[in-house]
Amino acid sequence: MTERTVLISGAGVGGPTAAYWLAGHGFRVTVVERGGTPRSSGNPVDVRGPAVRVAERMGVLSRLRAAATGTTGLTFVDAAGRRVGRMDMRAFQQPDEVEIPRGDLASILYEASRDHVEFLFDDSIATLDQDEHGVEVTFDRAGPRRFDLVIGADGLHSMTRRLAFGAESGFVRHMGLYVATMPLGGRSGPGRDILMHNIPGRAVAVSSTPSGAFFLYRSPAEPGFDHRDIEQHKRLLTRAYADVSWRAPELLERVRAADDLYFDSVSQVRLPRWWNGRVVLLGDAASCVSLFGDGSTLAMAGAFTLAEELAAGPGDPGAAFRRYDAAHRPLVDAKQGNIGQVSALMVPATRRGILARNLATRLWPAVAAAARLKGAFRRA
Repeated sequence: MTERTVLISGAGVGGPTAAYWLAGHGFRVTVVERGGTPRSSGNPVDVRGPAVRVAERMGVLSRLRAAATGTTGLTFVDAAGRRVGRMDMRAFQQPDEVEIPRGDLASILYEASRDHVEFLFDDSIATLDQDEHGVEVTFDRAGPRRFDLVIGADGLHSMTRRLAFGAESGFVRHMGLYVATMPLGGRSGPGRDILMHNIPGRAVAVSSTPSGAFFLYRSPAEPGFDHRDIEQHKRLLTRAYADVSWRAPELLERVRAADDLYFDSVSQVRLPRWWNGRVVLLGDAASCVSLFGDGSTLAMAGAFTLAEELAAGPGDPGAAFRRYDAAHRPLVDAKQGNIGQVSALMVPATRRGILARNLATRLWPAVAAAARLKGAFRRA
């Protein structure tokens, strides 16, 4: 049988994971990535549940644990830096979960797959033209090539999705928030807590392991927003935090001088199905669950499921795509409804909401312990 060829767009989390498993099943895999290196930006992410099992089977779980942030708590502070509440993150985590900087996760997954996969960095898909037997692909830099299948793992603003499914506006739903992260270098706070300050509708935080700044604020969709325009991002962030105290003035000075600033809308992606012909979507490109929804966990779990289904069905890929969709969509649907609760926790809209959140932290250890006990009974 002729070796099947697969093009994956995106070298973040889902792309290298899918590449690893497909290569192991005998596919000839090419990954194209717009960036010049594996992606390094973004906030810390969690590897949980099914993704832990995928990482273990890939032989990278020990490396993930070694690169874990080590964050133990979220401390809420007032404008003078005084503690007004705290949440012990360990009370809400299962023992096998790992929080890791997104860039470290992407690098580890890339290193696990690179010896068996072709990577094209600093390039992107320009056009897709598919027929019954394959997909003709042109690139911004490389010459045209033909593949049996194309997987879009290129994130919230997926070019693959745009070419194969239509304009982003038809599938991406703004959730009323914008987020920014920026590395600081060195240590920025005591211990292993994240320090967060809130005023109504806005949150600013710093972490010490590794050191970084985090901004999250409520806003309707910005007209003319361009997710690649860093100067626009700096203007929007400066405007949103102009009247915020604590460390915000100092951090805004660093924002204005930053070369490495991640800024984007908090959005969800919803499609009735994740494939069109011989093109299929994975991770945030298919089903971004927003900032708070275990996106990396779902990307790794979905990549494994997709690879297994493609390996199991050497005939019509549509049947494999349907099985992947049917198996993975319930995991996504369970997460996409969580944004309201988590945004109320992280960025309350009113002063009363901030006070209520801070007072509620006194009850969280007991609530978390009860939830874990309930989960143990369910597993018993």
